[in-house]
Amino acid sequence: MASAAEQLASNLNFSTFAKAEDLKKRLWFTLAALLVYRLGTHIPLPGLNPEAYAQAFRGQANGILGLFNMFAGGAVERMAIFALGIMPYISASIIVQLMTSVVPSLEALKKEGEAGRKIINQYTRYGTVLLGTLQAYGIAVGLESGAGLVVDPGWFFRVSTVITLLGGTMFLMWLGEQITSRGIGNGISLIIFAGIAAGLPKALAGTLELGRTGALSTTLILTVVIVAILVIALIVFVERAQRRLLIQYPKRQVGNRMFQGDTSHLPLKLNTAGVIPAIFASSLLLLPATAAGFTNSTNLPGWATTIISSLQHGQPLFMLFYGLLIAFFAFFYTAIVFNPKDTADNLKKHGGFIPGIRPGERTAEYIDYVLTRITVVGAIYLVFVCILPETLIARTGIPLALGGTSLLIVVSVTLDTVAQIQGHLIAQQYEGLIKKSKLRGGKRGR
Repeated sequence: MASAAEQLASNLNFSTFAKAEDLKKRLWFTLAALLVYRLGTHIPLPGLNPEAYAQAFRGQANGILGLFNMFAGGAVERMAIFALGIMPYISASIIVQLMTSVVPSLEALKKEGEAGRKIINQYTRYGTVLLGTLQAYGIAVGLESGAGLVVDPGWFFRVSTVITLLGGTMFLMWLGEQITSRGIGNGISLIIFAGIAAGLPKALAGTLELGRTGALSTTLILTVVIVAILVIALIVFVERAQRRLLIQYPKRQVGNRMFQGDTSHLPLKLNTAGVIPAIFASSLLLLPATAAGFTNSTNLPGWATTIISSLQHGQPLFMLFYGLLIAFFAFFYTAIVFNPKDTADNLKKHGGFIPGIRPGERTAEYIDYVLTRITVVGAIYLVFVCILPETLIARTGIPLALGGTSLLIVVSVTLDTVAQIQGHLIAQQYEGLIKKSKLRGGKRGR
C-alpha cells in the first residue's frame, strides 16, 4: 500500500489538479475565509481615539503586546474587532489538554473516542468564552486607564468592548472550524499563519529601505537572507523527521488458513511539542516588561529596573532564560501530549510488540527512553531556531518579521497544508484509477 501511494504521489501533475473539482472548491473557500479574517483586522473598536492609541502602542510594541499583535495579524496595533485573535481558544485548548492528564474524568473522556472528543471540544469552547471575557475586560480597563485613549470612559464602553472583542474571537473560532471542515488545512493554524504572513511585505519593504539609505549593507542583507533559507530548510527537515520503532504482530489463524504476521512502525516525531514551548517562553519573558510599561517606572526599585532592562530583547539574560524556558516546556509539553504507558497498552491490546522488548511495562519504559532522547535533540533544535533570529536582530538591527516562533508556525502550517493538498490529489487520482478499472472490467464482461 505504501509503495502504491508513493507511485501515485510521483504521478501527480497539473492535469490531476485541474480535474480535482472538490479540491478547487476547498481552496477557494479557504482563501475567501482568510480574506474575511483580514478585513476584520482593519475594523476598529468603537469609542477609541486612534491617534492617542497608536502613540501608546508604539511605546509597548516590544512587549507582550507586540507578540499578540504578530499572532493577531496587526489587529492589536489597530485595536480592531479581532484584536483578541484566536489566542483565547489556543490557551483554552492547552489548558484543557493539560487537565486531561491530571483530571480522571477528563482522561476517561479522552479515551472514549469521538463522543469524548466532542465533549472535550465543548469544554474548550466554554473555556474560550471565559478567557476571552476576562481578557476583553482587562483590555477595556487598560484602555480607560490611558490618558485620552477612550472618548467616553464608563461601563458602556467596557460592556461594548467585551461584547465586540469576545464576538470577534468566537467568530474566528467558528471560521477556523469551517476552514477545517470545508476548506484545506487546519483552520486555526491557517488564521495564525495569515496574520503572521500579512506582516511580511511591510518588514521586507522596511529592510530594503534601510539598504537603500545605506543603514544596512547589501552584504549583510544577503547574508541574512541566506541564513533564513538555511533555517527554513532545517525546520522542514526536523519537522518531518521521525524515529520509527519497529512493531511486529504475531501470526494469526483464521479458519484453516494461517496468515503471516504483519510489521508496522510507531513514528515518534523529533519535535513532539511543536511550537508551544516557544509561545510559552515568549509570553512569560515578556510579562515583566509589559507590566512595567503600564506602571510608573520612576516608582520601581533599582533592582527591579535592572532586572526588567536585562530581560529586554537581545540582552544576554533574556537569551539565557529564553533558551532554558524553551527546553523546559519542550520536555513538559511532550510528557503531556504523549503517554508511553497508554501507547504500550494499546500495542499489547492489539497483539503488537517491539522486537526484543517484553510487552506492557517494559515496552512503556523503552518508548519513554527513546522519546526522552529524541526530545533532547528537539529541544536543542527549538532553542537554536528561536535564539538565532533574536541574535540577528540584536546584532544587526534588521527588523526581522519572522522570529523563531513565527517562523516555526509559518513553515509547519505550510508543510501541513501542502501535505493535505497532496492527499486530496492522490485520492482524486486513485478514484480515477478505480473508475477506469471498473469500466475495463465491464467491457470485458460484455
